[in-house]
Amino acid sequence: MPGEKEHPTDATAKDDRFCSGISVLQNILSASQTYLSGLLNYTDSFYTPYLLATQYFQEAEALRLSENPPADSVEAYLGLLENNIELMARSLSGSARMLEAYTRNEADDLAEALQQTFFEFNPTKLEKFTARQAELLDLVVNVYPKAIEAIEPEYGFHFERGEHARVDETDRFLLYRVAPSLPGVKTNSDAKPVLILPPYVLGANILGFLPGEQRSYAHCFANQGFPTYIRILKEIDTTPALQTMSGEDDALDTQRFCQTILKAHGKRVTLNGYCQGGYNALCNLLSGKLDDLVDAFITCVSPMDGTRSKGLASFLARLPQRFNDLDYGTKTLPNGNQVADGKLMGWVYKLKSIEQEIPAAAFYRDLMMFARQKNGDQPISKTAAALNYWLQNERYDLPLEITRISFAAYNTPITADGTLPVRLFGGKLNLKRLKEKNIPWLICYGTHDDLVEKETALAPLDHVDAEVTPFPKGHVAIATSWSSPQSACALHTRFGEGNYRGPVRYHMDLDAALDETKRQAASASPPQPIAPAPSAAGRAAKKPDRKTTAARKTTPRKTTGAAKKTKKATPATKKKPKAKAKAAPAKTKRTPASRIKRTEPASPRGGK
Repeated sequence: MPGEKEHPTDATAKDDRFCSGISVLQNILSASQTYLSGLLNYTDSFYTPYLLATQYFQEAEALRLSENPPADSVEAYLGLLENNIELMARSLSGSARMLEAYTRNEADDLAEALQQTFFEFNPTKLEKFTARQAELLDLVVNVYPKAIEAIEPEYGFHFERGEHARVDETDRFLLYRVAPSLPGVKTNSDAKPVLILPPYVLGANILGFLPGEQRSYAHCFANQGFPTYIRILKEIDTTPALQTMSGEDDALDTQRFCQTILKAHGKRVTLNGYCQGGYNALCNLLSGKLDDLVDAFITCVSPMDGTRSKGLASFLARLPQRFNDLDYGTKTLPNGNQVADGKLMGWVYKLKSIEQEIPAAAFYRDLMMFARQKNGDQPISKTAAALNYWLQNERYDLPLEITRISFAAYNTPITADGTLPVRLFGGKLNLKRLKEKNIPWLICYGTHDDLVEKETALAPLDHVDAEVTPFPKGHVAIATSWSSPQSACALHTRFGEGNYRGPVRYHMDLDAALDETKRQAASASPPQPIAPAPSAAGRAAKKPDRKTTAARKTTPRKTTGAAKKTKKATPATKKKPKAKAKAAPAKTKRTPASRIKRTEPASPRGGK
């Protein structure tokens, strides 16, 4: 009623609402500043490679404009303009979709907060909503980058710590034996060894993702007790021999490492290439330099015929032919050597998927990652932090000749007779050589890999037989998600409707088959092998064969022949002449055993 004193609780409520209103304004101001800062950071990481590309473009065009007719240059530039407009349209579309997805995720909370504010004159829920938005933005822009930096000691191999033995080296590569990450596991030196070839651009550390969390591709082999080796590039900035490396150098260095491994373990190597490393490994095998050194082959998400790619190959095809050239990504080092710029190569992959990689889309994607966590504060996933550390830091320059090999694979298809668009040591590389050498091959691919699609990875199946294992998810899932022994598609198991074998399971079965072959060969051997000549003579002397003894005394020459006949008949004693025909298969059975002994010296081996 008029004239009555205001109730204390009403005054308190008004004060609370006033404070909530002030908090809303503070939250909006803080969130706006953080939002702008975040967009600038994301934009900077995207456009730094763009500035590099612009520099290389200007250097290349300074020469080509004077060399090409003006009409050709105008046509090429119009085609480039059309391509750029298409990229801009896709980037705007991707940004709008991610903004829409984030808005839908937050729309219900915002509507409820606004309803309470305008109809009940109570901004409490709006205060909570704006506080949450400010917190989410702070997580993406400030907390998340710190978590990414903090994961560095746990991510990758860290060879500088000395945990993994350096076994060999060339002018270009280092060979390390990967130590098991599980306590109590020891490497079985008699087991079949595996040599892993990582990709050049993406680096080796993605294959040693998080060893402490049991998420590491290389450690999946090592933790099963297998001798596991990995080929590591030296620092390209300080290694001129690597800067000028050719495909032949790659093959010869791999040959040397395989020889080192074979000498150490007495068993031929399983060669395992990941991504680009798989294509280089294939070229090395087809060159013949790894004959009698490698007897099995594994590739994971490797681009075998890039012309079948729906993403990158299509992107390159849309470029005017003039600009589809390595000169537009070549960096000249202070010593005059030229290399392919790794940062620019990584940026090309972003352009291919620009709908997801444009700064605004990437920013809202990360924002959505945290916005879905509505159950209070949750720690940032080590997997997410390590993946982003890899994406932000693991891009390396490439030797120009090695880049030309990959460039050829994405611009020239495998021929109808199975010949690759690459030559090594002056000779052709044909897939059918694997069949001639009887080298089994396991091809693993990602069902949702948008970098190396299924068609690109499985192209060799048109020409040779190989076992195929599909893995769910994308390009690095085999090295991250499925490298966990507890995952649904663990690498050392069989999984899926097709009872597919993971690469570690495949290698385990190869090793078990070798042991079984040795066991069968040993059991097929005669229980009483032919003894040396002196012992045989001694046994013959003990036999009561007076005729033979007399012959030996009177006619030495004839005795020698008789003795030879006696020795030949020894394995089939007291048998009819037909026994010789029965003994023949026994010799045939022993043949594989002798071959195995020559190529794989027997040595005692304990169980894993």
